[in-house]
This record gives sequence, structure tokens and C-alpha cells, in this order.
Amino acid sequence: MADYANYSGEGPWFSCEPNAIAAPRFASKGPASEESCAATTLPKMYAEAAAKNGDKPALKIERPVPELVDGKPPAALPLEEWTTWTYQEAYDEIRGAAKGFMHLGFQPFDSVNVWGFNSPEWVMSGLAAGFAGGKVAGLYPTDTADAAAYKVVHSGGSIVVVEDRNKIDKLLKGLAVRGDCKRVKAFVTWGAEPEADETIEVPGMGKVPFLSWKQLLALAVHVSDDELEKRIAAVDPGHCAALIYTSGTTGEPKAVMISHDNISYESNTFTTLLGKSVNWSTTASQERSLSYLPLSHVAGMMLDVVMPPCASRGEAWSTVHFARAYDLKAGSLGARLQAVQPTTFLGVPLVWEKIADKIRALGAQSTGLKKKIATWAKGKGLARAKLNQIDGAGGTPAFYGLADKLVLSKIKVALGLDQCKFGMTGAAPIRVDTLEYFGSLGIQINEVYGMSECTGASTISLNEKHQWGSCGWEMPGVEVRVFKIDEVDLNKKTECKRSPGLDSLEEEFQGEICWRGRNNMMGYMANPDLGAEHVAEINKKTAETIDKDGWLHSGDKGMLTEAGMLKITGRYKEIIIGDGGENIAPVPIEDSIKKLCDGINEVIMIGDKRKYNVALVTLKAVGANGESAGTDDLDAGAARVNPDVKTISAAMDDKLWIDTITEAIKTTNKNEKVCINNAFSIQKFCILPTNFSEEGSELTPTKKLKRKIVETKYAEIIEKMYGTDGSYFRYN
Repeated sequence: MADYANYSGEGPWFSCEPNAIAAPRFASKGPASEESCAATTLPKMYAEAAAKNGDKPALKIERPVPELVDGKPPAALPLEEWTTWTYQEAYDEIRGAAKGFMHLGFQPFDSVNVWGFNSPEWVMSGLAAGFAGGKVAGLYPTDTADAAAYKVVHSGGSIVVVEDRNKIDKLLKGLAVRGDCKRVKAFVTWGAEPEADETIEVPGMGKVPFLSWKQLLALAVHVSDDELEKRIAAVDPGHCAALIYTSGTTGEPKAVMISHDNISYESNTFTTLLGKSVNWSTTASQERSLSYLPLSHVAGMMLDVVMPPCASRGEAWSTVHFARAYDLKAGSLGARLQAVQPTTFLGVPLVWEKIADKIRALGAQSTGLKKKIATWAKGKGLARAKLNQIDGAGGTPAFYGLADKLVLSKIKVALGLDQCKFGMTGAAPIRVDTLEYFGSLGIQINEVYGMSECTGASTISLNEKHQWGSCGWEMPGVEVRVFKIDEVDLNKKTECKRSPGLDSLEEEFQGEICWRGRNNMMGYMANPDLGAEHVAEINKKTAETIDKDGWLHSGDKGMLTEAGMLKITGRYKEIIIGDGGENIAPVPIEDSIKKLCDGINEVIMIGDKRKYNVALVTLKAVGANGESAGTDDLDAGAARVNPDVKTISAAMDDKLWIDTITEAIKTTNKNEKVCINNAFSIQKFCILPTNFSEEGSELTPTKKLKRKIVETKYAEIIEKMYGTDGSYFRYN
């Protein structure tokens, strides 16, 4: 179709070379066409934003960040006291940093590695890499020494920008083990003050300069504007702008190459959709966002680095506000939301569920007439939310306005979401009951689905076009299809029939979710420095991801409805093959159990090639935020299961807790929508003494569960479960 990118002719539709040019895949008309979205680069985009809204705030941060007092965060500073960069100031500083990089020896197609929590300097470093003719390759704040060292070497990093000295010490340990670092020319820090002419000994390379951010900017005097402009002019829209490292569970992470055109098309399309849907960035007013997701992840990069300048080239301007580094651990993200009042907010499912838990805990304290009014208002909110899905009748139930005035609007103000035009979620599966709960509060959470490999999103839900349990419809200009794939040759595929609805889960409708379009990655990057075998391996992995017709294979199993809505039913790597050969998708079963017992944090179902299925269960605990496992103390919903039980360790021996989880599993086993037959049911479970976390290596930085890691870590417990009688196995 004309609205889709042109994929006629021979492939391959990718390149793994660091200096490749991936020509924009224009459509002849529509959002992916050159007329609607001309090819451009990030430096040009930022220059346009600075020219149009140079005096408007671009970046704001509390500085110095108020430290915790007795483990508790101080109140937020008034916004007028936050340290601020206008678009012109940020643009000038980005240019200064780019000149500094060039003076230090940064060459076209080199990488700038950035390691630390979100900050204005993180954003400006990433953008300066593009101004200097290269790309940014961010590291996750939680990366190990080995992972960080691999990324610096693999990316061809020549400038490493870090938050503090601890990051450098950690990185040097990893580089010492590898012994193959060849390209690093300087270290820069925004959170420390190196001594004059300080250097750092890089294993195998010798001494390189170590500078503060201020010292870096001072080096700009050595590079002329003309030299910088030549670098900027040489940047092609098809050049790589960013490397996004996947959080794979096996082997080294792959580096997804995202081009300037990928970024400009994706951000322009998103801006246009939100403008039409909720009037985001359509008038001469400020849009606000809160930066807390890792900027090294595609979602953080798109929302906090790319979207603001894209949306600030017209009458509106978009301002990024940075959370405190401890907000997720300290449970104080809500305070930052209240201070910023964002007009858009992306919460990974874990964040939305944490917010819901807090509101439920407060609601449980209400009694009498106050509780009755709140329950009535939430009922009106839920009725309205159901009416406004694509299969609903539309409209607003009677007395919704009163319900909103008395209760719902006050809840939104308390959450800091009363100004939020567009709330969304992505990166991991979210439970439908979580979406329903926020719907009852008058808050619409829109699911977005995609991967790093498609620059973030391939499908989107909007306020006027969404359905709970679906990840939305294909983004304009992106082809999304579901195929039955040949087991031997991914190029042999048959498109699946469209399902009548989200509840029609027959296998004939299900297959691998694939897409192609102008947002598809260039390919996974191969670094020639690492040898011919490495290059061949990366080319092979890319060819196993993007087929000869340009379709990018997601690895996710799902279906498309006749209305065009996408539903994910599982991930092929996670499918459990039952003893009788059944293909069992664990997520719907796990979600049902969590819905029926609000005190459960995670359920992981195990049973691949086993005679029956078992489950490992974790409980909601104080401090469990995905990054950390938290404490032994039960939190929020978990504390209400049995008010007399205060800890996980006590719950593991409590009859009421065991009976409650047993009942949730039995009820799920009887639910034919998720447990098609007995092979799908769970026969035994074990409560684990701690939650899964990034620190424990069970979760990715985007809070996805690493199932194979968990199974390996708890292999002994799993074997004991299969070797003993009874439905509950006590962890020992």
C-alpha cells in the first residue's frame, strides 16, 4: 500500500557496519512519506527547536539534589528554583561539548559512552555525539563492570562520560579483565571535580585525560564553528545516531543501530498522533515530562532526548524535568510527579502497579460515608472507561461529572497526574486489572508496543482508540502482521487469519508478530576490531531477525483482531511445551493468579517438558522496586491478606496466606480462557523469601522477567517441588 514503506526488490534490508548509510524507507504518501516527514538529523532538529523556542526551558533539575534525611526524601524544591537550561543555552552547550570531544580526538562514527543516572549532561552528551559526527552508546546505571567494559569496547567508544568516579573505577576493573580497549581518548564527569591535568590509566592503553564537564566545555575554544559545521553537514539521515544495547539473558548484548531517520520519523509520527488525539504540543504552551527511565533504553531516549526538540520546532515547547536518582528506591517518584505535573507520562507496569498499591492502601483506611462515596465515584469512572473502548458504546454515564468533582479529580491532583494529557505504558506486559483500576480513577493508560529494534513503538493505543488487553493498532506508516513461520526458514511464512476479538484465542489466529517500516533498525552493529568471527556472528543474528522481505521478527506470539488491534499472547522463548506437546503461554495464567491475590508481586510458571506445571511466587515487599529486591516486610496489598502477618518469612508459614494463594491458583486452573485444559494448570507452588530484581539478575533494566535465569537460580528448589507431595512446598 502507498502509506507503507517500499520494500520491493532484493534485500538484505539491513547493515551491520558502524559507518553504514541506511537510506530512509519512504512511503509514497502518508506519515512515512518524504512530504509528511522529510529526512533530517538530530543536530538539525535541535537547531530548529533553539531557533523557534530559544528562550523557553528545555532541561530542569534540582541541583544540588537534596539528600535523604534518615532514609526519607526532603520535599521537592519549587520549580522556579530548579537549575534550568533554555533551548538556546542547551544548544550552545551541546555544540561546546561536541567541540570538546573533537579536540580530544573524537572522530566521525566514533561513540560517546554515557554512564550514570538521567541528567541534563547525559542528554547533552548524547546529542553532542551526533553534532561531532558520531553516535551515543549509553550504559544502564545498573550495568556490571563486565557489561560496561564490553559496551565501551564493542561500541568503539572514544569518549566516556560518567556521573562520578565510582563508575570509572568499576569500568576500569572490567577493562582490565578484557585487555582489549584500544579507542578511549578521554573520560569526562559531570558529578565530580578532577584535578587540573588529571589522567586515568586505561589497561593496555596508558594514560588518558580526565576532565570535568566544565573543563570539557572550555576546550571548545580550540575548535572553530566552521569545523563543527562541517561535521554536522556530513551527518546523513541514514547514519547511526544511537546504539541501544539489548538486555539479553544469554551471551553478550546486541547493539541495535538506530539511524537519525528512524528517530525523526518515529518522533514526528508520535508527536502528530498525540497532537490530534489530546492536543499535545499544538498550541503556544509548555508540555512537561519527568525523566526517570534509563536514557540508555529506547523508551527513555525517545521520550527525554528526541521527542522534546521534535515537539519544540513549532509554537509549543517541551521541557524535560529530571527525577532524583533515589526516587524509585525511596518510593518518592510521586513527589516528583506532584512537583512537575507532567502532561505526558510513561510508566512501566511495575511503576503503575506501585502507584495503584499506594492508592488502594489509602482507600482501605476510609470508612463510612467517605468510603461509600469513593466506591460510587470509582464505579462511575470504571463505567465511563468501559464505554470508551473501541467495543464500547461511547459517552459518559450519568453523574460522572459529579463523581469526578467529588473524588476522581482530587485523586489525580494527589498523584500529580491532573495535567497529564497522555498516560502510557510499555516495555513489559501490564495486567488488565491494573488498567481497569486506573480507568476507575478517570486515568486512561495507553499501551504502546515495540522494541529497540523498531525505535521504540510499532503499535499504539490512543484515548479514542484502545481496548484493554490489546497493545493497540499499527502506527501510521508501519506494517504490522502476524505470521506462521516455518521452523527451519524464517523467510517462509503464512499470514494468520484475523481474530473476531481479543477473547478468540484459537491457534489459527496466532503467530509471530512481525513489522516493517521506516522505524526498523539499521541492523545490529558489528565491530571489526573484535574480529571476523564476531562480524559474521552479528550479521547472522541480524539476518535471523530481519528476513528477505524486510519483516522484523519480534519473537513475540500474538494475533490481530478484525478491528486491527494487536494482542500479545506470549513470547516464543517463554512458551512451555507440556508433557503432551501442548504450547502453553504462561503470562495469562500468571496474570490471573496475581489479579486474584493482590498481595502477590510475581508468579513464574515452570513446566517445560515436565509432567505438570509448578510456580514460584514472590510477595509485595517494602522497597521492592525492580532494581532492588526490597526487605522482608510486607507492603501495601500484601499486608491486607492477613493483617497479623507482617513479613514474607512469616507468610511462608501462615495458613491464611497459603490458602489464599492456593485458592487463586485453583480458580485460575478452572478458568477456561487461560487454562484450556488440565495441561495448562498449576499443581504446586512455592513462596520465595525475596523478590526478583535487577541486582539479583532476575529482571532486565526495563523490569522484564529473565525466566531462564530464575529457573537456573532456583533449580534445586524446583527439583524438590517435583519430588515431594502436596500443593504447597515450603522454601528451605
